Amino acid sequence: MREYEPEMQSMNSSGRRWTAERAWRWVEAHPWLVGCNFVPSTAINDVAMWQRASFDAETMRRELGWAADLGFNSVRVFLNFVVWQADRGGFKARFDRFLRLASELEVSVMPILLDDCNFAGCEAVAGPQPDPVPGVHNSGWVSSPPLKMVDDPATWRALRDYVQGFISSFAHDSRIVIWDLYNEPGNSGMGARSLPLMEAAFSWAREVSPSQPLTVGAWADFEAPMQARMLALSDVVSFHAYDGPEGVETKIQHCAALGRPMLCTEWLHRPSGNTVEAILPLFRRNRVGCYNWGLVTGLTQTYMPWGAAPGTPVPALWQHDILHGDGTPYDPREVAFLREALC
Repeated sequence: MREYEPEMQSMNSSGRRWTAERAWRWVEAHPWLVGCNFVPSTAINDVAMWQRASFDAETMRRELGWAADLGFNSVRVFLNFVVWQADRGGFKARFDRFLRLASELEVSVMPILLDDCNFAGCEAVAGPQPDPVPGVHNSGWVSSPPLKMVDDPATWRALRDYVQGFISSFAHDSRIVIWDLYNEPGNSGMGARSLPLMEAAFSWAREVSPSQPLTVGAWADFEAPMQARMLALSDVVSFHAYDGPEGVETKIQHCAALGRPMLCTEWLHRPSGNTVEAILPLFRRNRVGCYNWGLVTGLTQTYMPWGAAPGTPVPALWQHDILHGDGTPYDPREVAFLREALC
């Protein structure tokens, strides 16, 4: 599998990493990106979000409207390979409908194609999805693709078709602000076994020459070889930060040294002091676009802490999410701070 080294700098040649200059021009062409990771409250995972039987445009429209009302101008959304495998034409049509809903509200979209996170501990399959386990954070979340495919190159022809088929269909669509190729590669115990697929995803995506930049976010030890590789391949540097303010500042400084625009594609962990009031000003001061985890409480139950046992009651201090299911704020002061900062 061909690799693309970080020193490749020609912005005019397809198949190569953007130059830093081109990446900075991309930043200047957009507002400060502030948004959330968006899963409608009626979907337990990204399979339910996109397959025909459970695609819920009405809820998406309503909850995207709430996001825009907070001042958010972008959302990060997870796609899933098994939906593509079952119904690629329908999947693309439903995604285009989602783009229309977001665009009507002047909200851009960052799609994610691959994902190693598998809180459910079972294989992603199309069809009916499980009910949430009460008290458990993200009890139904499954990876994209099934983890058994990640380190099996014999299965990658289908993955290449998925990555290239999706990106080429929207490669020049202004409603898409950036492609996040792979969420948390190495998670769910995969470790370095995910590195070849991550590198392949960059190669496949660059072959179709999208007009939007590509990224994969560092999420563990930024000094580790695999995390460093993510940062080195990305056109725009991205990372996850669930740390307290000092830890977030350290991550920002590490990424800033790379000389490229920065996005934090996951944040907001209230128990560690990673709050809207403490962290959003850090991102603004350092020109970091940011997407907190969660908007509306729902079937993912991401207001629960990681590792919560079944039956754990809802904590007084939510881990993630901003709004109740009826659109009222979890913390009115937090929402007032957001609106004052963003609107």
